[in-house]
Amino acid sequence: MALNYDLVVLGGGTGGYVTAIRAAQLGLKTAVVEKEKLGGTCLHKGCIPTKALLKSASVFQLVKEADRYGVEVEKPLFQITKAIERKNKIVDSLYEGVNHLIKSHNIDVYHGFGRILGPSIFSPMAGSISVEYDSEKENDILIPKNVIIATGTFPSILPGVNVDHQHIVTSDDLVEISELPQSIIIVGGGVIGIEWASFLHDVGVKVTIIEAQESILPSFDKDIINTMRKNLVKKGITIIENANLDIDSITTDNKIQLTYKLNNQTHSLSAEKLLLSVGRKANTRNIGLENTEIVINDKGFISVNEHFQTKESHIYAIGDVNGGKQLAHVATYEGKKAVEHIADITMSSLSENEIPSCVYGNPEIAMIGLTETEVQHHGFDYQTTITSFKAIGKAHVNGQTDGFIKIIIDKNTEDILGIHMIGSQVTELIGQASTAKYFDSSALELSEVSYPHPSLSEIIGEAALAAEGRKIHG
Repeated sequence: MALNYDLVVLGGGTGGYVTAIRAAQLGLKTAVVEKEKLGGTCLHKGCIPTKALLKSASVFQLVKEADRYGVEVEKPLFQITKAIERKNKIVDSLYEGVNHLIKSHNIDVYHGFGRILGPSIFSPMAGSISVEYDSEKENDILIPKNVIIATGTFPSILPGVNVDHQHIVTSDDLVEISELPQSIIIVGGGVIGIEWASFLHDVGVKVTIIEAQESILPSFDKDIINTMRKNLVKKGITIIENANLDIDSITTDNKIQLTYKLNNQTHSLSAEKLLLSVGRKANTRNIGLENTEIVINDKGFISVNEHFQTKESHIYAIGDVNGGKQLAHVATYEGKKAVEHIADITMSSLSENEIPSCVYGNPEIAMIGLTETEVQHHGFDYQTTITSFKAIGKAHVNGQTDGFIKIIIDKNTEDILGIHMIGSQVTELIGQASTAKYFDSSALELSEVSYPHPSLSEIIGEAALAAEGRKIHG
């Protein structure tokens, strides 16, 4: 059956379904094609499940330290099965909400595999979508005026490594873990690797991180990296950087065994499990790109312009699949911008430096703008100021005074170039920093805002005052 639409969104993840809702709000007849569940990786395998588990680990750590707050408890026990049950309830509730939103906006959903067709009897240009089903049901053909590809990514696998989903696993496997290992080796010290390291350590697993680059979290500010490394090592996590892993040495007899080279010396490691956390690849296989003029770049992602159009101007690509920042809020932003471009609506736009990034480990990290290394690379005449959470009364009340906020200022314009935070709940504070960055605020303007007392948000004002040479606390 052939059906006509103004827009078909290929992929119903966070970026895809939000894009579809925005299109429906603008009066576009819209359909979503999704082969699995609406919500995609973020809802079912990534953002939400991992943060739910990290919250369980955080509560476990808090209960272990309850005596500090005048509360006596028996020795607490972490039960992974109950944590997984809680995670599943959260995911199910949000999934139900997504389905309701899609239905309430009269968006058609096709639960099958979508493949882009070339010019055919259905349309003189590429972009019709063939929806293929697992059952014997006949394919549907969708004929849209525009297509938005939002197919996301999947975990990268090291060449030659056999992921058996039992001993050698990816993050997709861990969100359904039913039994905690005694030990684990995490290959990759990026955001995903650090979050899983934090969770697993905090619930009693011995963790070792192997990172091939010079440092963990290479895209973050150097002061944040150094502090995070010190925190993780102090907790008991082993971090090995600049390591050259010998892929051929990995064996899975009873336990994981491998070797790596560091400073021209060979070392051995063993653990019960190995987590591959070495990035993600674009979901572009078999979706019909070969039937179009769409260009794939040398990293395997779809090339787009500033409006997220591919070389086929009526076909857009948003979110992880286009190789930008692999963040759910980036995908939703890009999706809305693409739809508004289709509808010929002009709205304000964000640069990459106005989009925050977070790590939800223990401690948390949040940042927006340029790192100090990037500021130096661009040749800015700049100054930095660092304010500790020890200067904030609410941090003492919470019993969590470790961490700081770092502000980088352009000396010539007084513009804020970057804001970087590490500590408890900084992923909540970054929203205020994002607003400030969007409105191109100066440190002076941030220092003049009235912050409620006592609150953790006061650290933003204190850091701004310090940048102005008017530091009160700390």
